[in-house]
Amino acid sequence: MYYVREKDEAGISLPGRVWKKLIGPENGGCQNMIFGVVSFPPGSNPGTHAHPAEEEIIYVLSGRGETEVGGKIYPLEPGVAVFTEPGVEHGVKTLGSEPLVLVSVFSPPVKPGSYDRK
Repeated sequence: MYYVREKDEAGISLPGRVWKKLIGPENGGCQNMIFGVVSFPPGSNPGTHAHPAEEEIIYVLSGRGETEVGGKIYPLEPGVAVFTEPGVEHGVKTLGSEPLVLVSVFSPPVKPGSYDRK
């Protein structure tokens, strides 16, 4: 068992977003996935990327935006969940004047930002 509060965790600044790892292999002992909260500021558009071996699920908590998955655009708003298979190009951009905040889960775990285009 592992208990954590988001407000107690430091974020990792990545291009166009801040990623807060809440549970994963390094904290919590969870070996097969990583769970975090990602905040994209207004106007953020970090571009697309793909994870070669990892599945990803996102769930929108607040804000508005769009996700591009496999060349198609889908709206993001609170209550929306998206699953992306390994190897599929995808990305998120913020729309509006509020941050876009979402939950992100990867399996197997991946180092946040290691998949960003350099």
